[in-house]
Amino acid sequence: MNMKLINVKIPILDAELYYDLTIKAGQVMAVNSHEQKQKADRMFSFLGEDYEEADDLTWDGDGRILLPGMTDAHMHLDKSHSLLVAENKSGTLLEAIQSYTQASETFTDENVKDRMRKTALSALAHGTTTIRTHIDFNTKVREETTFRGVRMALELKQELAPFIDIQVFPMLPYYPYDDDDRKRIEKMLTMGVDGVGGAPHISEKPLECIDEIFTYALQHNLPIDLHTDESDDPNVETVLYIAEKTVEADYQGKVVVDHLCSLAAMDHEKAASVIAKMKEAKFGVITLPAANLYLQGRDDRGVVRRGITRVCELLAADVPIATASDNVCDPFHPFGRGDLLQIAQLTGYTAHMGGKDDLVTLLQMITTVPSQLVGQKHKGIELGQKADFVLFDATTLEELFAELPQTRAVYGAGRWLQVTHVKKSLESVRR
Repeated sequence: MNMKLINVKIPILDAELYYDLTIKAGQVMAVNSHEQKQKADRMFSFLGEDYEEADDLTWDGDGRILLPGMTDAHMHLDKSHSLLVAENKSGTLLEAIQSYTQASETFTDENVKDRMRKTALSALAHGTTTIRTHIDFNTKVREETTFRGVRMALELKQELAPFIDIQVFPMLPYYPYDDDDRKRIEKMLTMGVDGVGGAPHISEKPLECIDEIFTYALQHNLPIDLHTDESDDPNVETVLYIAEKTVEADYQGKVVVDHLCSLAAMDHEKAASVIAKMKEAKFGVITLPAANLYLQGRDDRGVVRRGITRVCELLAADVPIATASDNVCDPFHPFGRGDLLQIAQLTGYTAHMGGKDDLVTLLQMITTVPSQLVGQKHKGIELGQKADFVLFDATTLEELFAELPQTRAVYGAGRWLQVTHVKKSLESVRR
C-alpha cells in the first residue's frame, strides 16, 4: 500500500511544525516538515466515513498528533487477565506472587495463550507495536507449568509477528538453585528466548541470585532486564551490586533495571550516589507507575508512599528512562488495558510532569526511549524504516493527555492494522 500522509503533528520531533510522510511498499520514503497546513487534490480523513484501503491515496491528518508505534518495554502477558482465579485480598506483592503461583498449576496452554493474545491485541489497538514481556519461570512447580508460559509466549510471538514485535524475557528464579532448577533453566535458555529477567531483590540471597543471572546471560550472550528493588525499604539497594556486576562483565548498555521503588525512599544524598552508579553502568530504567501505586506503601499509615522511582532526578542525570504498563488485570495490578498513553498520563501525575516540555518527554518515554532500551531500530517514522505509527484524534498535547482519545489509527506491516473511531458527541451516540 503506497500512500502519503500530510498535515500531522509529531511533537517528539517538533511540537509546532506539520509533517508529511511518504510511504511506499510499507517503507518511509520521505519525511517533510512545514509551518502551515498543505492542500492536496484528493484527501481522505484518517478516520472518516470515506476510509478505504487503496494505493496512492493522500490522507489528511488535519493537524492530528502522530507518534511512532509505541513500545511497551515491561509487560507480563502470561499473568494478564488472571485476576478471577488469582485473588490478592491484601494487595501486597507477596500475596500476589503466592496467589499466582498457586493458580498457575490449574492453567492450560489454551488459557494462557488466549489471555496473552487478548492483552497483546488490546495493546496493538491502542498503538503499541513492540512489547517486551517478562514471563514467570517457576522451577518449584510441575515441569509442565514451569515451561508453559515461555512456550506460549514464543508461540504467540510467531503468531503475531506480522503485526507486533514481542520479546520474551523469562524471569529466572530468585531462590538458590538445585540440580533440577539448573536443568530446567538451561533447557529454557535453548528455546529461543530474547533475554533473561528476574527479581533478585526478593531472594534470601540476592547477590548470589544476581551472580547466577549474569552467569547465564553471559553464557548465552543475552541482555538482562531485572525487576529491581521493588520495595519501600531504603536499605534495599541491590541496584548497586547489579551496577558493579555490569561494569565487571563489560555489559554496559545491555542491562535494564525496572521499578527502583526503594530509590524513592532513600535520602537525597544517597539516591544521588546510586543514580551516579547507574549512569556509570549505562543502565536503562523503566518506571511502572500503575502497579507500584497499587502495591507499594501497604504498611504505611498517615502519609502513604507512592512507591514511584525518582523519575525527574533520573531524567536530570541523563539516565534513559521509559514508562510501561507492567501488569494488566491480575493479582499484581487489577486494572489496565495496555494503553501506553494512559500510562504516560499516570507518569505525569506521579512525577509531577505537566508542562509542555514535560508532555513531550512523557511521549518519548513510551516511544523513542523504550525502543532504544529494547533495541528496536527497524520500524518507526524515520527515513528508510518500515512505516509504523499511531495517529490520534487530538491536535494539541494538552488535548491528547487530557482526553486520552480512543479514536486512533494504527499503521504497520504496510497497511492500516487497526482503525478505531469513537464518536465524541452525545448526539452521535443517540443516533
